[in-house]
Amino acid sequence: MCGMTFPTNENVLVGLDRADDAGVYRVTDDIALIQTVDFFTPIVDDPYWFGQIAAANALSDVYAMGGVPKTAMNLVAFPLKDMDISILRQIIQGGLDKMTEAGVVLVGGHSVEDKELKYGLSVTGFIHPDRILTKKNLRAGDRLILTKPLGTGIVNTAIKGGLASDDIIERVTHLMATLNRKAAEVMSHYPVHACTDITGFGLLGHMAEMVSDTPFGIRLTSKAIPILPEAIEYAGMGLVPAGAYKNREFRECMVDFVPSVDRLVQDILFDPQTSGGLLIGVDPDRAEDLVTELKDQGAEDAAVIGEVTTEPRERIVVD
Repeated sequence: MCGMTFPTNENVLVGLDRADDAGVYRVTDDIALIQTVDFFTPIVDDPYWFGQIAAANALSDVYAMGGVPKTAMNLVAFPLKDMDISILRQIIQGGLDKMTEAGVVLVGGHSVEDKELKYGLSVTGFIHPDRILTKKNLRAGDRLILTKPLGTGIVNTAIKGGLASDDIIERVTHLMATLNRKAAEVMSHYPVHACTDITGFGLLGHMAEMVSDTPFGIRLTSKAIPILPEAIEYAGMGLVPAGAYKNREFRECMVDFVPSVDRLVQDILFDPQTSGGLLIGVDPDRAEDLVTELKDQGAEDAAVIGEVTTEPRERIVVD
């Protein structure tokens, strides 16, 4: 932000000087704290599942940095005059169950009365200072692996419009509520150089962050990208959220689409995701082994979707 000076010190290993998934502060030579916060308005009707999804989404930034989340604090905005308190209890229970699954302890929180319901977490995790994964550490030749399919933003738009089937509602709800914990544990055993999670900026937006101001670019194979089939159907019906158009407007200057790439697929690559998968940059010699183990551990849609190149710099070529 122009004209602002932010306090910092030598122990801030990842801070506001570079956009990343979370902040990292060194406590000792062997321990660093990862800190992140995220909350949003409901994206599903079921309060319990909303709590699960919001918690999984907030925890994801710690996993993307290669860390282990340990504590969390609730962030709640609730319209007390317009909603029954039982709805809030269900949301909180959903969050608690997801934290329990992650091995995270709730240590506090803060709530305010607001006209619009919101829920999320402030999360603290641990990592060794030498093992931090950031967005900007890709290497030439790295293969890029995506662990969850794209299209949740478009499907959620269809859900809001009452056009989605019960089956896809159930699948997308469970997909968004799935922790990136197992994927993070698996990738810790491989030569991973960079990682981020795919959320509001969409796949191409987050990829752009990884190569911006670096000597690298990305070649993306559109047919290899896991996509929810229903997302293509709904995109064809015009059910593309406004966020996807904003993402395209902001980042399309860095993206070159081969003419054969369908416009609907292009929309999905810009589609804002909620609690999306990890995007992992790994040594090319181990990429297929990593995908195999990810699939064995439950990330059934994991796939190699592209590679890091030296030309053209700071650009994403989608073929």
